[in-house]
Amino acid sequence: MATRKIFSLTKRIRAVSGGTSASKTISILVWLIDYSQVTKNKIITVVAESVPHLQLGAIRDFKSIMISQGYWDENRWNETTHTYRFNGESFIEFISFDKFGKAHGPRRDILFINEANNIPYEIADQLITRTREIVWMDWNPSEEFWFYTEMKPARDDIDFITLTYLDNEALDEVSRREIEAHKSNKRWWTVYGLGQLGEIESRIYTGWQIIDEIPFEARLERRGLDFGYSVDPSVLIDIYYYNGGFIVDEVLYQKGLSNKSIADTILNLTNPETLVIADSAEPKSIDEIKSYGVSIIGAVKGADSVYQGIQFVRNQKISVTKRSVKTIKAYRNYLFSEDKNGKITNKPDDTVHEWSNPMDAIRYGLDSFRPRAKSVGKVVDINRVSPDTYSPKIDNEGNIQDETTSVDYIFANERGNKDWSEY
Repeated sequence: MATRKIFSLTKRIRAVSGGTSASKTISILVWLIDYSQVTKNKIITVVAESVPHLQLGAIRDFKSIMISQGYWDENRWNETTHTYRFNGESFIEFISFDKFGKAHGPRRDILFINEANNIPYEIADQLITRTREIVWMDWNPSEEFWFYTEMKPARDDIDFITLTYLDNEALDEVSRREIEAHKSNKRWWTVYGLGQLGEIESRIYTGWQIIDEIPFEARLERRGLDFGYSVDPSVLIDIYYYNGGFIVDEVLYQKGLSNKSIADTILNLTNPETLVIADSAEPKSIDEIKSYGVSIIGAVKGADSVYQGIQFVRNQKISVTKRSVKTIKAYRNYLFSEDKNGKITNKPDDTVHEWSNPMDAIRYGLDSFRPRAKSVGKVVDINRVSPDTYSPKIDNEGNIQDETTSVDYIFANERGNKDWSEY
């Protein structure tokens, strides 16, 4: 049904908004493949915000379609340029236009802007201007962006449709039930269930910067770990301090990992001695990973500790590497939950673990820097204490009450500061 709707569009600009699992991208790729097979010497460009986004999204879907239909010829794929050349010499190229200057390159016949809401308008406008025939674009309508403000009101050559999971005839029953289980969350359901334009006020985090790579001067301070297994992924995030803020870098996002596999991953990373702050709800997993030689402790929890941790993260200057694809998606979709009257609460919506798991891992790592109640007795540098000997007494509110202090306060005092804000 989704593919049939895509093939029915006829105008120059073909805009496809829709919810989760609506088959937007796959249906457009099917059209592009069909076009490439029946034309000669045409240039088709698929654009996304970064190469990692392309590799985990449009390129993966393209290869899957081609292989499943028996079209794929490995000799026609150039892995270096991410280009596939068809028999008639038409070709599809997958390119990241993450900088404005790139958009001034050669012209093309067909353009597909994948997840258009993540591409700046000045780049999209240049790409569209330099496209001779048809422009495709798709997105999840989590918030208003340039299509609604700059294009839709000003042009009469736009076909605009909305797809939902009900348009995806290939969607399995388990996935359908999972989507419909979120109907009680009105904001989530509006965007990802019904494919309608959502609102931004329930987003937990905003203003993060996406950077190309980790600066040489950045200092690795922590690793945050959220556990998963069969249903949810285990997520490991590196946390760097740099220029008054923090950089987060997705190291691991994978299902089905044993504690031994997680430990092996950590011990094979650069700076394997870096302290890992993990979900303290799984003390057995923490103990097992520690037994393999990993420096790991549980995150301090208590009354309102989740909200306080979120507030601390919100107050920091955060950057995220562009290769952290799953984490970027989680950041953009991590929302506060609603009560039965539709009022936004101060509790995160953790029903979609695809989004909550990376954000939890970041919070565990960063929350270790958050000042808490004053400790009793001497200050200890956690980097000079074996994780086996670090076992502070915690009161009912999650405050450390013995002669160690919280990890954040330790770092601040080690550098002669009274609080973290002076660091």
